[in-house]
Amino acid sequence: MKLSALVVAATVSVATMTTSEPAHAQAPQKEPYIYVTYFICDVSAQDRADEILQQTLKPTLDAAVNDGTLSNWGWLAHHTGGHWRRALYYSAPSMEMLLATEAKIVADMQGKNKKLGAEFDKICNSHDDYIWRAVAGSAPNVPRGGASFSTYFVCTQTREEEADAIVKQVFAPMYDKLVAEGKLKSWGWNEHVVGAEFRRLATLTAVDVPSLMAARGSIVEAMEKNPIAHVFDGICGSHADYIWEIKSERNAVK
Repeated sequence: MKLSALVVAATVSVATMTTSEPAHAQAPQKEPYIYVTYFICDVSAQDRADEILQQTLKPTLDAAVNDGTLSNWGWLAHHTGGHWRRALYYSAPSMEMLLATEAKIVADMQGKNKKLGAEFDKICNSHDDYIWRAVAGSAPNVPRGGASFSTYFVCTQTREEEADAIVKQVFAPMYDKLVAEGKLKSWGWNEHVVGAEFRRLATLTAVDVPSLMAARGSIVEAMEKNPIAHVFDGICGSHADYIWEIKSERNAVK
């Protein structure tokens, strides 16, 4: 069969996928919203920013996880990728709880931690904010290992649900298998709620960067042979890749 015929068949299959989803592909219900602030920092002083975060926001965020306001939080350090050098993420069961935490963070850094907050802002003086909603992925609150691969997609907005269906039906079983084999710690697929041009976020985590890259290599190889992956590329045809070191994380007790 010619590739063009395969792509047509794949497109028909995707249309069918949107009407039927297996149980494992459902969005995680306990942590659907994720707030991420991506920081642009002075590379020569970014380690000091890590120290300040531990001194200031870590107690606040840990307390929010303990009282159930947050499902988890984490602090990521740039390993490979673009201009973002650090990222702070936290997730919550509702938008209200998410925004309440964001307001508390701002108050802490402008109030009792004002001096350290000013020092942090001088080091990381620019940032981009995104709010994502979890569409599919590993079970909530799974420890994410030591390294994360994040792919930020620019997609055709009118076809984003097709991309979601492909991830749930085609890619999810492959990701789940890698998790079951211990080659990945977790994976996620998230949709844009608030932010700039990126419309979807795919995440893979593993014990360390070599393990992460080995697992991703097997995924890329499999996708190159799958005609439905080419349909996905036609929907989300542009992307940016980042490898993050997971410096801190805290998950709610299961």
